[in-house]
Amino acid sequence: MPKITIQDFLRKKTEGRKISMLTAYDFPFAQIVDEAGVDSILVGDSLGMVVQGLDNTLPVTMDEMIYHTRLVTRAVKNAMVIGDMPFMSYQTSVEDAVRNAGRFLKEAGASAIKLEGGREVADQIRAMTRSDIPVMAHIGLTPQSIHRMGGYKVQGKTEGAAARLLEEAHIAEDAGAFSLLLEAIPMELSKKITEELSIPTIGIGAGPFCDGQVLVLHDVIGMFERFVPKFVKRYANLKESALKAVRDYREEVEKGIFPSEDTSFK
Repeated sequence: MPKITIQDFLRKKTEGRKISMLTAYDFPFAQIVDEAGVDSILVGDSLGMVVQGLDNTLPVTMDEMIYHTRLVTRAVKNAMVIGDMPFMSYQTSVEDAVRNAGRFLKEAGASAIKLEGGREVADQIRAMTRSDIPVMAHIGLTPQSIHRMGGYKVQGKTEGAAARLLEEAHIAEDAGAFSLLLEAIPMELSKKITEELSIPTIGIGAGPFCDGQVLVLHDVIGMFERFVPKFVKRYANLKESALKAVRDYREEVEKGIFPSEDTSFK
């Protein structure tokens, strides 16, 4: 299977084929996601919550994102890896944005980056695109804006809010974004955005009409239980399996069952 590229994303939209995407933050899980044939891996700043145990994504740093993205690209053979721009890595200036985005490609081996926003980051998107850095934009519920939004709430529910998000989507496309992530918005709004844009949309809590879907891997495999959003579907419960394995190990050590002669050198 050849490496997935931006052109594959665009081709899938044109042909009406869905794009699959998951997050991953380290070598073993990235290897699993890649071997499963998922089109793209997003190294999300969500790692702050699901890996680092933080309450939100805001404290995650550029160096941490580069480190985790490097682990993922080391494991991946086919999926397109997208690095997530952390809070304050692109908001301060266009120059900072391009420099930090370039690190994902140059130092970590990613093929593209994602950043949150539409109108307010249009200049950053244009500058990155001119610098040959592919950009996925992200509108709707944007976790880095949690304090302004007053928490994790569905966006675009009123007529005015929906119109603003539709405008944001067009601004992101016009600025040069190759794809648009739609988070936590009504499905009819995501359908309208998807139909009006020529670039593919990737939904998370945005209903079935997007060109593709993304979820946090730890939600999908049952490894994150602090909260489970309405839009998550759990496909396994790895925490229970891991807990049983560790408990069995502890009991065998305590009872002198492990190690046995079979697991010892002679």
